[in-house]
Amino acid sequence: MIEIEQLSARYHQVLALDTINLRIQGPTITGILGPNGAGKSTLLKAMLHIIDHDGKTILDGKDIRKQRGKIAYVEQKAAIDFTFPITVKECVSLGLYPKITFFERLKASHWKKVETALDLVGLKEYADRQISELSGGQFQRVLIARCLVQEADYIFLDEPFVGIDSISEEIIMKTLQRLKAEGKAILIVHHDLDKVKYYFDHVLLLNRKLIAFGETETTFTKKNLQVAYGNHVILMEDEAK
Repeated sequence: MIEIEQLSARYHQVLALDTINLRIQGPTITGILGPNGAGKSTLLKAMLHIIDHDGKTILDGKDIRKQRGKIAYVEQKAAIDFTFPITVKECVSLGLYPKITFFERLKASHWKKVETALDLVGLKEYADRQISELSGGQFQRVLIARCLVQEADYIFLDEPFVGIDSISEEIIMKTLQRLKAEGKAILIVHHDLDKVKYYFDHVLLLNRKLIAFGETETTFTKKNLQVAYGNHVILMEDEAK
């Protein structure tokens, strides 16, 4: 369980998150929704202690800083250096290092996990390519494969579907659904409202303050969306009632 208590954050004295209190129980695929500037990415970063903030996040009864081994985090693609000289399989293998000792070399069993993960995301034949040779969608799949080998219980994804092809998006969602079936809790910052009901079992609506949180069917409503986005939110017909 994730427990968020009195979480607030500021950027240059501007309030970005205002006193968020929340409990998220897995397994789940929860979508974090809100307009630009709503604090969606800030929420993840504050929870993970990447940025300064007030309040705390408790994971399975302990401060989240003591539960690093249970967490996988994939930041926005725009923040990642695609030119770094590393192969696809090496990039995926980074997910193994939190669970091995500092001087331990990767064994055949570790590389087998990497191969299996790449196979699951449809990139096994790309294992020896440089990450700079991949498309945006392929690289996003590599990052999901890294989460797979990490075997984390909690997965935080920041805008994973931005700028990727439909095939990659479908593969990623199927992989995440598999992880949920295995008992994982997955939080995803997301912007495409048309796909919310297909992707998420829970939604968290945010606009600096918590607007609503709950099961998608009862929370993803026109009323809540208008509070979060204002009266100009546009959805496909019957997408939200």
